[in-house]
Amino acid sequence: MAKAFIFPGQGSQAVGMGKALHDAFAPCRAVFAEVDDALSQPLSTLMFEGPEAELTLTANAQPALMAVSLAAIRALEAECGLDLARDAAFVAGHSLGEYSALAAAGALTISDTARLLRIRGDAMQKAVPVGEGAMAALLGAELDQARAIAEEAAANGVCQVANDNGGGQVVLSGAKGAIEKAIDIAKEKGIKRAVLLPVSAPFHCALMQPAADAMRAALAGAAIGVPCVPVVANVTAEPTRDPEAIRRLLVEQVTGAVRWRECVAYMADHGVTKFVECGSGKVLAGLLKRIAPQAAGLSVGAPVDVDAYRAFA
Repeated sequence: MAKAFIFPGQGSQAVGMGKALHDAFAPCRAVFAEVDDALSQPLSTLMFEGPEAELTLTANAQPALMAVSLAAIRALEAECGLDLARDAAFVAGHSLGEYSALAAAGALTISDTARLLRIRGDAMQKAVPVGEGAMAALLGAELDQARAIAEEAAANGVCQVANDNGGGQVVLSGAKGAIEKAIDIAKEKGIKRAVLLPVSAPFHCALMQPAADAMRAALAGAAIGVPCVPVVANVTAEPTRDPEAIRRLLVEQVTGAVRWRECVAYMADHGVTKFVECGSGKVLAGLLKRIAPQAAGLSVGAPVDVDAYRAFA
């Protein structure tokens, strides 16, 4: 039974995340210490104690979520004998989670990943002035419907599919006026629900080009190795182990859509029957039920989940 390890993206953060792993396992404490050192900031204290408003800032949330994901991996390695090269068919992550997947597979060091995500978070936040961009979730919409709505709304400004999350959940991103128009169009077309998302910037659309340029510069100097297991990329929904392809895809990911439904479907179609979500929350496990209902999922974010992995694996 093939397994894939998947890593959550922004929105899964919560005050207190990772604290139980930190307290239970020395390898997890080492991960949090490494991230704190890399950023010259006690990020772990912010994760464990808050305040929530500061943790939610993009520049903090992105490296923080990665830290919890890598702590979960280290706990599974130390307590359950996990060896990704042996035990995983693929790894994949949702948006910033792709960086977590690459770090877990050894293509990036944890320190470099933390620094890259800090740059990414800062650049994404600064790319569009607050209030000028927006994102909306279309619930009960298929990808073709969402694309048609985005194309019609684009008369009012940039409007693109940002996330295809599966199960009739598609997220649009772009200029605020265009996104508001898309919501109106979606309601006219009978889409079950169309709602603005409480985000600080319009991620994964053309308005993020300044952030893509910043990441191109940052990634040009980053040491990227061959991951020990293929990484299914957000923008292609196909696996790669080529460091130069990874470098290019991470840049394209900033403005490109997260093709999560296709990523999971690819892994399921290629023999994966068990998906292990590593990190904070259970968002990806929830989406899994809609995309590949025949597959089993487990979320690992606390010591009790490490115990559950033994039976699951």
